[in-house]
Amino acid sequence: MCSTACLQRADMMADTLNSTAPHLYQASTRNDLVDWGMQANALEGASHSSGRLLFKGPNNQPESGLWVCTPGRWRLAIPRDELCHFLAGSATYRRDDGEIIEVSAGTLVMFPAGWSGECTVHETMRNVYLLV
Repeated sequence: MCSTACLQRADMMADTLNSTAPHLYQASTRNDLVDWGMQANALEGASHSSGRLLFKGPNNQPESGLWVCTPGRWRLAIPRDELCHFLAGSATYRRDDGEIIEVSAGTLVMFPAGWSGECTVHETMRNVYLLV
């Protein structure tokens, strides 16, 4: 059974997205994620995505949130500048020209619009993203 303090904390967390400054508590550990389905353009494995939308502006710009993805490999093309701060897991991003970016907890990457290549998730990853 949840204490009064626990209930107050749950109510507070439910209202964070309606704040004048939307925010998510416990982004590195929260598990109340929304099922976003299988990762498109799979090359190997069956990566599954889930997450939490934090904010979406007019015409979806900007968009920010929390994204979690299970192991697998797929093609990707970044449509808009995307800043990613990886909180957990590990993956390899391989650009079409051969450049390799290894990510793990604590890595911050700015993918420019038009970046394309492959992503291989080795260990379920979690990141905070901002699409502009």
